[in-house]
Amino acid sequence: MLKLIKKLSKKQVLLVFISIIFIAFQVWLDLKIPDYMNEITKYVQTDGSTMSDVLKPGFKMLICAFGSLASSVVVGYFASYIAASFSKGLRKDIYNKVGSFGMEEIKNFSTSSLITRTTNDVTQVGLLISMGLQVIIKAPIMAVWAITKIIGKSYQWSIATAGAICVLVCLILVLVLIALPKFKKIQWLTDNLNRTTRENLTGIRVVRAFNAENYQKDKFEKANDELTSTYKFTAKLMALMSPVMTMIMSGLSLSIYFIGAYLINEANMLDKISLFSDMVVFSAYAMQVVMAFMMLTMIFILYPRASVAAKRIVEVLDTKCSITNGNVKDGISKGTIEFKNVSFKYPDAEEYMLSDVSFKVKKGETIAFIGRTGSGKSTIVNLIPRFYDVSDGEVLVDGVNVKEYNEKSLYDKIGYISQKAVMFRGDILYNVGFGENNGKKPSEKSIIKAVEVAQGKEFVENLADKYKFVLAEGGTNLSGGQKQRLSIARAIARNPEIYIFDDSFSALDYKTDFVLRNELNKYTKDATVVIVAQRIGTIKDADQIFVIEDGKVVGHGKHKELINSCPVYKEIALSQLSKEEILNA
Repeated sequence: MLKLIKKLSKKQVLLVFISIIFIAFQVWLDLKIPDYMNEITKYVQTDGSTMSDVLKPGFKMLICAFGSLASSVVVGYFASYIAASFSKGLRKDIYNKVGSFGMEEIKNFSTSSLITRTTNDVTQVGLLISMGLQVIIKAPIMAVWAITKIIGKSYQWSIATAGAICVLVCLILVLVLIALPKFKKIQWLTDNLNRTTRENLTGIRVVRAFNAENYQKDKFEKANDELTSTYKFTAKLMALMSPVMTMIMSGLSLSIYFIGAYLINEANMLDKISLFSDMVVFSAYAMQVVMAFMMLTMIFILYPRASVAAKRIVEVLDTKCSITNGNVKDGISKGTIEFKNVSFKYPDAEEYMLSDVSFKVKKGETIAFIGRTGSGKSTIVNLIPRFYDVSDGEVLVDGVNVKEYNEKSLYDKIGYISQKAVMFRGDILYNVGFGENNGKKPSEKSIIKAVEVAQGKEFVENLADKYKFVLAEGGTNLSGGQKQRLSIARAIARNPEIYIFDDSFSALDYKTDFVLRNELNKYTKDATVVIVAQRIGTIKDADQIFVIEDGKVVGHGKHKELINSCPVYKEIALSQLSKEEILNA
């Protein structure tokens, strides 16, 4: 929690100090009220006192009460402002930190957990700051100040008050020790519920297609029931505090008046009035002391969960990124890619996914990777934009090791089309013109041209709002092929040096695939093109084809050369084409 508190800005710290001043003023006003009560008590019991004598301290009590109310409002406003602005900054820090993560770090945190940490966990910390600023500061000031007021009044009353406080503190400690592990569990169970809900929503079509609604319902109810039962346990535990606090306060008042009655009964006539006044004042101050400890119980209710939330937030913020940013902004030779004895294994994996991969691509060339599923094709192309860093060897873009590049400059050079076409909520113009290249967004004209090259013009212009057609989240109101074409258009609109197509033609029919690649060849003739594909037809015209098997290059050359020299490639080709088609290719 302290690590997060250190993130308070200078303005927020200043407001905290101003709040402390108002809190101290409020406590002073609250503690002046019993003094005026003492005066009223004495006037009431003194012969010859007039109504004006009683009204004067009564009017001062009223002023103190209104002053305390005004101070409370000011402190409440400042506390809410500090909590809201701090939470805003914290969410921004988490978002930016997650945005800087490499794939290795992303996999360490589930998506549902990161969402919970950015929302629910930040809310818990903000709530603690909002309530804590009003309570944590006020309670000690009130307790210490009130104790100084009652010291020396009566050791009997002091013992009764101390006993009540001891019982209260013991109760708080027991409840916190029991509740803290449950609060930790609640955060994990919230992640689990979010994860279950997200899986069901994103996979709703599969769930329905397999008649798995009941299975998903049972899975959700199990997660929901587990979270609810844990919540109920902690809520019941904390609910015990209220009646116990009331009992302690009532018991303390009763003890003070019982002891007071005994002392007054034993005192002589001259001391009875003074003892009665002291008893009334002591009772008021004792209630203030107990109230201060009661306020602290609110923190003990909020702190355990906020503490767990803070640790989860700090866990994200303190995560070291495996991908560090370099300083190089441009390379030596444009549009070249080179792998030098590259080996790679995923974090925590025992075996290498790639072993001693080497190749070089010149500007304007088209290279392709083909192989069985899981052979390492996508892993190779993911090393070019540094989604992962190599375990051994070097990856060079434009003659410079990718580790030395400024990330933004490296991404400016690359147009990346992933296996899964990712669409964002917004219209087609927004999705195709997404992001920027060299600090500039694509123009509307270049976006429309990119859609045309990607063979998306026909279906886009048949939509109701054409290029202003709004896509649902994930592009669920488009077909797979339509999303893939828009994804390809997004890369084309950037006009990069290097295009990376990671199995990006798989959802297209053969005719569209053929026409799109022909148009793409014309449009990208000066750019370097890297293709990962399963279809022989998609890659057979590439300048270089690399056949990958178990993370190694087992074949390299053009289509006809590989048919004769690489058994793996020939096997793949025969599974897709007839012998006549292979010979005529």
